[in-house]
Order: sequence, then structure tokens, then C-alpha cells
Amino acid sequence: PKMTESKNLNAKITELQKEVDNESVTASQLPKIKKEREEFKAQLAQALTQMPNEKEIPNLLSSISSSGRESGLDILSFKPGGEAPKGFYAEVPVDMKVQGGYENVFLFFEKIAKLQRIVNIGKLNLGDAKDVKGNIFLSADFKATTFRFLGEAETKKAEEEKAKKEKGKK
Repeated sequence: PKMTESKNLNAKITELQKEVDNESVTASQLPKIKKEREEFKAQLAQALTQMPNEKEIPNLLSSISSSGRESGLDILSFKPGGEAPKGFYAEVPVDMKVQGGYENVFLFFEKIAKLQRIVNIGKLNLGDAKDVKGNIFLSADFKATTFRFLGEAETKKAEEEKAKKEKGKK
């Protein structure tokens, strides 16, 4: 019995030694991991500067609208939608319909791309092309989506509401 106990203890010693070796490797990489963590924090802080807070949303929506007019487009509709929380941020959609020259539509999208804030253009539908004195005019409807950073309290509230909705579905 002592031999069996000895073998079991030796096996356990070998297993524990492997764990110690693995932990030593992890510990030796700790400075590298901490450095990467700080770099990721800096990248997150940089990305968050591109996401407006609640107070900046009206100004951003105004910038989008004025970019359309500056590009020579007629804005037929501009309908901001409700925010959709997505974790630590919320999507702020705006349904738009514009009319103007192809180049004007392109210029508008270019201006949107150069904004300091993130604005995605999706669900683009181009149509109703008309030739007016040699210029092609068309209508474009699309969804411009920007994003807003949610504070900790807003994030918790959104998660609680999501949990309530999921619980109600069951």
C-alpha cells in the first residue's frame, strides 16, 4: 500500500510541477500582458472620442443634415429613430431620403466619411433617375447610423431592460 501511495504522490508532484511551470510562464508574460492591456485601454479611449455623448447627438444630426444641403442635395425626409442600446454604446439611426445629382450624393457620402464621429450609411437604395438638361438626378434613401457612448448607469439600465424583455418572452 505504501508503494501505491508513493506512486500516487509522485504523480501528484509531477502534476503540480507542471502547474507551477505553466504559472511561471504566465507570470513571466505578465509585464507584456499589462502593456497590451494599457494599449487596448488607450485604443478604447481613442475610439470613444469618436462616439458622441447624449449632448452631442443633436449637433451631429445637424451636421449630417447640413452636409446634405452643402452637397447640393434636396433633403426630402430626415427621420431620427429611437436609440438601440448595444452594450456600452447605443445606435442612433436616421432614415433619410435625398434627391440630387449622382455626384452630389457621392460628395455627401464623402463629407459624412470625413466627420469626426462615426456614421455608417446602410440600406442604400438609389432610384428614380431623371435626365435634367444633361445632368442625371436621382433619389437616394438610406439609413445613416451613428453611435453614442453609454455611461455605466445607462449600460446597467439597458441590460436590465433587455433581461426583462427576454424573461417576458419565456
